[in-house]
Amino acid sequence: MIRILQKDNRLVKALFALIIGLAILTMVITLVPGIFDNGASNDSTVYATVRSPGWLGKFTGSDSIKTADVQREAEQQMQQQRLPEFYLQFLLSRVGQQQVERAVLKQEADRLGLQVSDQDLLSFLRSGPYSQYLFPEGKFIGEDKYIDFVEQEFRLPVKQFEDELKDDLELQRLQALETGGVSVSDGAVKAEYLQSGTKVKFQYAVISSADVQKTINPSDADLQAFFKQSAARYATAMPETRKIQFFSFDSSNMPGGKPAVTDAEVQAYYNAHLDQYKTPEQVKTRHILIAVAKDADAKTDAAAKAKAADVLKQLKAGGNFAELAKKYSDDPGSKDQGGDLPMIPTAQLDPAYAKAAMALGPGQTSDVVRSQFGYHIIQTEAKDVSQTKSVAEVKDSIVPALEANKTGAAEQAFANQLADEAKKNGLQKTADAHGLHVITTDYLGSKGTIASLPDSAALLTAAFGAAKGAAPQVASTGEGFAVFQVEDVKAAHAPEFGEFKSQLLNDYREQKAPELLNQKLIKLSDRARQLNDLAKAAAEMSLPMQTSDLVGREAQVPQIGALSGAASVVFTLPQGGISGPVNEGANGAVLQVIDKQEPTADEIAKNFAATKTKLLDQQRQEAFAVFAGALMDRYEKDGAIIYSKKQTGLPLGN
Repeated sequence: MIRILQKDNRLVKALFALIIGLAILTMVITLVPGIFDNGASNDSTVYATVRSPGWLGKFTGSDSIKTADVQREAEQQMQQQRLPEFYLQFLLSRVGQQQVERAVLKQEADRLGLQVSDQDLLSFLRSGPYSQYLFPEGKFIGEDKYIDFVEQEFRLPVKQFEDELKDDLELQRLQALETGGVSVSDGAVKAEYLQSGTKVKFQYAVISSADVQKTINPSDADLQAFFKQSAARYATAMPETRKIQFFSFDSSNMPGGKPAVTDAEVQAYYNAHLDQYKTPEQVKTRHILIAVAKDADAKTDAAAKAKAADVLKQLKAGGNFAELAKKYSDDPGSKDQGGDLPMIPTAQLDPAYAKAAMALGPGQTSDVVRSQFGYHIIQTEAKDVSQTKSVAEVKDSIVPALEANKTGAAEQAFANQLADEAKKNGLQKTADAHGLHVITTDYLGSKGTIASLPDSAALLTAAFGAAKGAAPQVASTGEGFAVFQVEDVKAAHAPEFGEFKSQLLNDYREQKAPELLNQKLIKLSDRARQLNDLAKAAAEMSLPMQTSDLVGREAQVPQIGALSGAASVVFTLPQGGISGPVNEGANGAVLQVIDKQEPTADEIAKNFAATKTKLLDQQRQEAFAVFAGALMDRYEKDGAIIYSKKQTGLPLGN
């Protein structure tokens, strides 16, 4: 080795220098923990960081999944699916994992060179699902409308929308690459449609859980035993209650009455909110648009201008504006209405269009006007110039707002004064000194009401957060304030048997019903099979029979529900076959097939292509899920996914 290094061989020496350098760097990484961590593991704004696996991944860039993005998507799903608040924590975890997997898949796609260019994105927007909105009739709607569309539909800045869309397209390329070899046999396609296309008609007898519960009539001894066995369940069945002592007041009890509003205060408010009293310049028009791009070549621009001039000539010769707009205008939003546009603030219009429209009197028609969209012929129907309403015109709207603000502030100050007095002298003496009346409530729950108050919610919330005997506090009553103390607290506790008997009966029945329902269903099914006749067995048990239509697997059947659930067993039965218990929770049933129709060879052939596409999509998704799972395992084993130590308590930022 020494002899090799002694030779004048620059390539060999450079190679060994590289090896030694990398060895030193490895020691640094090993001996200095967290040197390449980038701080993400302790950053509450970062949900997780994903880097490339392997030793070299410590030197390359990484992708961060932002906590705010996880929070935003989880909250959107909550709203879309109308889920209860407690579901948020589950969604945060699921969305976070989905975004981590997405980052891992994107890194793999980047490694394979599958990135999407700006031109690729433009082609997708022109021909994909958004084309009808962004390129109606093949024409771009314009930058401003494009921005509005993205912000309104996706609630994202355009840059973020385009970046996320590029990522989606890149992942689609990855999926296509990884699942391109997936195929399905003709036999599998036929078998799939034979199964999915089969239809059945059946009769069925239903036993409802509610009916079963009515037959369960336990003795007091049974209920007492159930109560004792379920002691932990009912340990806090009677919620905490509190007795509250308070006095309240509104503006009628205020010293000096309701505060007055002066003209000077009105003027000051008016001056501070002057923008609210300005009416914008706006105009109502009709127009005929001959569209041409702002940067069109001279020949195209001249042709559009000539066409507009010809339309103007027809108008001046007595042509009907509305009819000519319908015939020639390139504005899809107004041409069918004869070019009619609503009253629009000029600030929202193209400057050239607005200037020309405001220069016209009502009923007048412009010459040809060039805007960023093309050439217009404009007819002004009405216009309003910008003006500011005087203080006298708006005083009646200002005074109530100022009165409410001054009264609220005065009431709050008076309430604080009374609370301070009550801390020194007690509630009763303070109330007496100001002509107010002290009320002591019964024991109330946190969701209770106090009849003497317009709104007792704030008082009860505050009272359930206060300690027994604590100093008097202030709470809003909706139309004033109350000063209160918590006089006594009854902790949550188990009820007495007698006062809770009806609830115990309901709970007992709910617990016993499923077992009894299943026993009845087994009895019905066994007897029907013995007689080979479900109708006779149902009659013996005084159960009514019902008959379905000829239905497929996607059908909903009354009292059975979706046939994609437990009732799907009916598709596996031969004609005349009787099912076992089909228990869907609220109802249970036994079914007997009276007609079964499998798809014909012609039907299979007719639906072959659609079925193959569906089956192929399913298998590709399954294959890609396996690929993604294996990739995630590799990243996790390599330590290439770094979760924030502070992200377990999502939502973050609190």
